[in-house]
Amino acid sequence: MASIKLNNVTKSYGHGAKALQVIHGVTSAIADHEFIVIVGPSGCGKSTLLRMVAGLEEITGGEISIGGRVVNALEPAERDIAMVFQNYALYPHMSVFDNMAYGLKIKKVPAEEIKQRVAKAAGILELGKYLERKPRELSGGQRQRVAMGRAIVRQPQVFLFDEPLSNLDAKLRVQTRLEIQKLHRELGITSLFVTHDQVEAMTLAQRMIVMNAGRMEQFGTPEEVYNRPATTFVASFMGSPPMNLLRHAPNADFGGKPGAILGIRPEHLQIGATGWAVQVDTLEMLGAERLVYCRMGDEFLIVRTDESLSSAPDIGATIHVAPRHDRLHWFDAETGKRLP
Repeated sequence: MASIKLNNVTKSYGHGAKALQVIHGVTSAIADHEFIVIVGPSGCGKSTLLRMVAGLEEITGGEISIGGRVVNALEPAERDIAMVFQNYALYPHMSVFDNMAYGLKIKKVPAEEIKQRVAKAAGILELGKYLERKPRELSGGQRQRVAMGRAIVRQPQVFLFDEPLSNLDAKLRVQTRLEIQKLHRELGITSLFVTHDQVEAMTLAQRMIVMNAGRMEQFGTPEEVYNRPATTFVASFMGSPPMNLLRHAPNADFGGKPGAILGIRPEHLQIGATGWAVQVDTLEMLGAERLVYCRMGDEFLIVRTDESLSSAPDIGATIHVAPRHDRLHWFDAETGKRLP
């Protein structure tokens, strides 16, 4: 197991004036045993960053080190990492046992040790009774567990996960997410996990890297990222529904800052007799809670309410919502960066 350090890592395609830079100077230090999630929208560079750590993409500038060793010039096989892909990448003609053991056989690990490693990984992942089956006889979730087992038996310094849950249905995603959490608790191997799903990121990460257009917008714990987003991008991307960002809110009574963007989470707005006058645009019922979509002049905002505490307002009605004074966020209108 090992720490990972990224020092001003960049990636460009092409050369000279026509070069397209896709990763812009990412710097971060990941401690031994940490589970780090790299999260962001499609095309933000998160998988490219992971592939550079793996050695599947050359870096244009900067330095990557694993366990204190600079790996810029090392091939993937020399980096002591194991990668779990989105599409499982299993050999269809091989049994579960042979899929998990294949990499060890290539390395000429003794047969008895291979058997022990596979049995241990199968026990952790509850695959013991499937070892003789072929991938086509397994569910999607079971195939993904086989892919993880293949990584576990290698006993690497670092696990790299490239959107491993994106091909699973909603129920299996939750189940496999719990299995990955359990796996990390048991093995403690330093892990980088890429996803576009902010719920996945919030539930899995010990710390997360939020990427946007090839740049690291914020690096922190889920609590830090959610409660103190560094930019308007992070504020709007992390959270479901996203934070309300208001440019023309009547904020003078709430300590407003001239020329700033006001951010307020939907759960920190309360419907009552006083506050901002808003018009109800539509409602969304989510079981235990309700989302009220409102219009305030040319601004739109979302209010999250506990379904059991209040009756639903009528669509088109004017209601009043008041923000919690201790939960306001302020951002620079030009740069989008958080204000003190």
